[in-house]
Amino acid sequence: MARSELNELATGFGLLADPTRLGILKILAGGPKNVTALCNSMGLKQPTVSHHLGLLRMGRLVIGTRSGKSVVYVADAAAMKALAAGLAKLAPRK
Repeated sequence: MARSELNELATGFGLLADPTRLGILKILAGGPKNVTALCNSMGLKQPTVSHHLGLLRMGRLVIGTRSGKSVVYVADAAAMKALAAGLAKLAPRK
């Protein structure tokens, strides 16, 4: 496994190492949501949710699409599958 691939995995798993970000991804697994819906679901304030969404966007784990005055977020299934595939490459072979 190339160093660049290891760096990408470390970044992705680092983002997943936070319970708030995992919670956001779990909610988004149920379908697209805007920040207000995420705040209501998680019982968190908007700046907190927006901060974590920003990190997830930078890590390309979520995609935000403007819808009127708000942004609707979805989990990036391809990015999640890539992380899972990278983890599988680290597993011992039988």
